[in-house]
Amino acid sequence: MNVLVIGGAGYIGSITAKCMVDDGHRISVLDNLSSGHKEAIPSNALFYCGDYGDASLLEDVFSERRFDAIMHFGAISLVGESVVNPALYFENNVAKGITLLNAMVKYKVPNFVFSSSAAVYGEPEQQPITESAKLEPTSPYGETKLAFEKALKWYSQAYDLNYCSLRYFNAAGSVDNLGEDHASESHLIPLVLQVALGKRESISIYGNDYATADGTCIRDYIHVKDLAKVHIVSLEQMINGTIRNEIFNLGTNSGFSVLQIIESARRVTGHAIPVQFAPRRAGDPAVLIAANEKCKQMLKWEPALGDIDKIIGDAWSWHQKFPNGYAPS
Repeated sequence: MNVLVIGGAGYIGSITAKCMVDDGHRISVLDNLSSGHKEAIPSNALFYCGDYGDASLLEDVFSERRFDAIMHFGAISLVGESVVNPALYFENNVAKGITLLNAMVKYKVPNFVFSSSAAVYGEPEQQPITESAKLEPTSPYGETKLAFEKALKWYSQAYDLNYCSLRYFNAAGSVDNLGEDHASESHLIPLVLQVALGKRESISIYGNDYATADGTCIRDYIHVKDLAKVHIVSLEQMINGTIRNEIFNLGTNSGFSVLQIIESARRVTGHAIPVQFAPRRAGDPAVLIAANEKCKQMLKWEPALGDIDKIIGDAWSWHQKFPNGYAPS
């Protein structure tokens, strides 16, 4: 397949691009490097440096190569930032996304895989969360993901576009020399590992009075390699006609509390990792776990790397090897 990966210099996008190259696919990456890293792009991928909302650039890209599909990892995704600056999120995640869809339709690219988010559900009433749960985002970030999913639905009906929207929670781990490196880190596992690296004195736990076994929030964690593989599986099944215009939750159907993550990191790293308890953050549900039965039935896929020590161990190996991320040591 000849695939354009939007956001292919980012964490999940670059690892998916690498896995696709390893599988023999021809990959092009479009990324403005605002949060991604050029070093993470596969060396044999064609790289376009620019913004996926740049209609002129998209004209050049689609005129130069004919693509079988687009994978879109280009959205911005900081929940807190989206609350204080919703304009940025609607511009980047929705308006620019429509520009991308319009170019795709013009050049008759038939397949689209969207990196969506479980943030579209907000605070679900039942766990694990199925694809039929109410869609009530509690942040502008989640709202923009949902808005783009709705656009995909209507574009599909009008322009014969085949899409797959993949909703997931917390990606972690690493693959070879590719790992998680954000300028402003907000994810629990890399923050915990920063303590083990000596970059932080302790990790803050926001709330220890939730209705869970140890009082801390529970989340569903999935290995980034598993995520990459299921993006590829979904695209292959779209192209062979097995699925059309589907939405899947990607997860392990189980979860780990914040304290369980920290205990795992202590086992893996051999460091004490001190904690400090802080008040709850507004809008943090007690439990978020993805049901994955639909994914198992229709895609014939389920996570292969679900052991939390394996996930954290792979992340730790990468952070030890690259303590400054992709920046020079």
